[in-house]
Amino acid sequence: MERVDKLHPARWWHTLDDGRIQCDLCPRECKLHEGQRAACFVRAMQGGELVLTTYGRSSGFCIDPIEKKPLNQFYPGSSILSFGTAGCNLACKFCQNWDISKSRDMDRLMDQASPEAIAQAAKRHGAQSVAFTYNDPVIFAEYAMDTADACHGLGIQTVAVTAGYMHLAPAREFYAKMDAANIDLKGFSDDFYLKLCGGHLHNVLDLIAMVHHETDCWVELTTLLIPGKNDSDAELKQLSAWMASELGPDVPIHFTAFHPDWKMDDIPATPPETLRRARRIAMDAGLRYVYTGNVHDKDGDTTYCPGCQAPLIVRDWYDILDYRLDDTGRCRQCGTALPGRYGKFTRPFGPRRIPVSMQRISSPS
Repeated sequence: MERVDKLHPARWWHTLDDGRIQCDLCPRECKLHEGQRAACFVRAMQGGELVLTTYGRSSGFCIDPIEKKPLNQFYPGSSILSFGTAGCNLACKFCQNWDISKSRDMDRLMDQASPEAIAQAAKRHGAQSVAFTYNDPVIFAEYAMDTADACHGLGIQTVAVTAGYMHLAPAREFYAKMDAANIDLKGFSDDFYLKLCGGHLHNVLDLIAMVHHETDCWVELTTLLIPGKNDSDAELKQLSAWMASELGPDVPIHFTAFHPDWKMDDIPATPPETLRRARRIAMDAGLRYVYTGNVHDKDGDTTYCPGCQAPLIVRDWYDILDYRLDDTGRCRQCGTALPGRYGKFTRPFGPRRIPVSMQRISSPS
């Protein structure tokens, strides 16, 4: 197994007049004394500089279907090598991966791998893409960007699954190296972001707009609907109207079901009807690709042609039951191009989940 140093020089910071340093990666702008860690817990001041303490260390690797990210219009049916590290720069009380994102135990990061080893592993397992996920890749951006470079060298695509809480200057560098992203739009009120996430809505909206308009990265959004918190008709109409006016009708959004977790285990799971209601509201606002997730909803899983309305990609959870696009992503019935990224469709990967041990991956020569 290839050893990777635990500490790695971080980017996007500057020294303050009082001797502290300020991290310029995200809107938290943590100001640190020597030996102090940022709110994300993985960026720290050591030796007068900012370091990333989780570079080359992961909480695990797994081969997933691309639809699990979720990405429905980015090489449908393909497989993706997923991994994350630890920590997060938001403080969502409803976190669904809290055991990883809220971890303060760096010893749980047992798998070590260089960017080159990750790219080689993806190639070896036939994965078309590598996903930076489980916790937020914003906080391990240097590691993710180096891995993206290694992946692109082998023809492997890269995907960021993120809450999008990042300053625009580093984000422009980060997303220039991403082929696709699923960005959480956690709600559509600053009150929700402030009280339940420890952040601000406008930072996320600015980032989503920048990625969509200024980069070649394919974007899909996800909103986890929490009963009584962000699922009102009024808020869903505002969210949908913003997407339609700022992003246009072709950016997909996934409305997914909350289940009680972390610090919000007293709130019931989201009823399926809430997701269907959200989907109707978004489609009435002019959005063409609105999906439901974490519930069984074949109609909400299916991608329809914007031209003739024929079902083009029929899904049942992560299974693709029917696929009616040519290799360029055009409807076989009317020839209308479907927004997204497509290629030759063969046998879909399906709902499998295959753990990958990097302990068995030797370092590249």
